[in-house]
Amino acid sequence: MVKQKTIHGGFLPKYFFLTKGKAASSISPLNAFDEALMAAGITQCNLVSVSSILPPDAQEIEPVMLTPGTITFAVLARMDGGSRETIGAGVAYALCSSPAGVGYGLVAEAHGYKDERALTAELKYKLEQMAKVRGLTITKTKYVVESMEVPRGKDGCTIASLVYLPWDPNESLTRVYNDVSDSHLTPESKLDANGQRTINQVNMG
Repeated sequence: MVKQKTIHGGFLPKYFFLTKGKAASSISPLNAFDEALMAAGITQCNLVSVSSILPPDAQEIEPVMLTPGTITFAVLARMDGGSRETIGAGVAYALCSSPAGVGYGLVAEAHGYKDERALTAELKYKLEQMAKVRGLTITKTKYVVESMEVPRGKDGCTIASLVYLPWDPNESLTRVYNDVSDSHLTPESKLDANGQRTINQVNMG
């Protein structure tokens, strides 16, 4: 039997991070979604939804601020809801090993009219089933979930996301750019002496 070689594709994520957000809007569901992305720190990205595999050597890092306009691949869970509804969304990943000692990661998402406890249980079950059908053993899991009761008279949105980075984050960060709004920026960013926005580098060790 000839052993098939594994070939790297053109886009193989090296790093990833987890994030979440929620928001309510009196304008529209779309505005609630936009503000939830803002709370998660990824509103400036052009998001492309993908599924559900982590490469063997991908490393989790703390969330970083990506250059505005970046085409950004992510596993995204989203739940919209109306006045007084409980809504939630979550993602989770599992690092796995195979009998041959080589493994990779699995990513699951969940959303619905559910609280954080129900979402976590659903994600756990999904990851266990995904590993089982592949003959993998889970060695580590991590969850990020968000839920809310939508305020009366408003639209609400919850999101959770695992965001893929195909490069060292230092290569993707804009060193300095002007921005009139501070509300969507992470604590890692700050104004310099000239009033410009600077983005701290990520130390990858």
